[in-house]
Amino acid sequence: MMKRPFGTAVEGTDPAGWVERHGNYLFGYALRRLRRPELAEDLVQEALLGALRNRDQFAGVSSERTWLVSILKRKIVDHLRRQHREQPASTIAGDSWMDELFDQSDHWRKGPAKWPNPSAAVENAEFWETFSRCLDRLPRPLAEAFILREVDEQPSAEVCQVLEVSVNHLFVMMHRARLQLWRCLDVHWFAGERDAQ
Repeated sequence: MMKRPFGTAVEGTDPAGWVERHGNYLFGYALRRLRRPELAEDLVQEALLGALRNRDQFAGVSSERTWLVSILKRKIVDHLRRQHREQPASTIAGDSWMDELFDQSDHWRKGPAKWPNPSAAVENAEFWETFSRCLDRLPRPLAEAFILREVDEQPSAEVCQVLEVSVNHLFVMMHRARLQLWRCLDVHWFAGERDAQ
């Protein structure tokens, strides 16, 4: 098989069909990360325009969709970079209930209730709907940090660079995001499972 010279376009890549073939997937990808439909639409459009301008750079090493997602991902990261400036943790916390969970030495005052069969929950579509609603309730900076670090599995250093926060600040954000997600899931999912036992 002959290798294609770097930078030459792959035949059959038809921009006219991108929206039909990939539009819903790209929009869903952006919406899960940005949580604002109009912004997700704008960034998908920017990504498609960027792909159109640079379609000669698509070498076919990955699938067309993977290539488009990588462009969209860069657009999302650029947007997040523009939006974020480091803030004190107190400005994104907002929930004094978290401080009451721990004593002076940062140990649980009363440990969290045991979740019944969490591995079964992750295979349940309704669980993921509940998780998504819980994620939507997080303050935007916490949700974006959580998505970049835990969903997109970006290294902490990259997340810090995107959000323009220090490593310590990111750890505080992740701690608060996890606590708020834990509380929301405990109330809206696992409490019902405990009651059913």
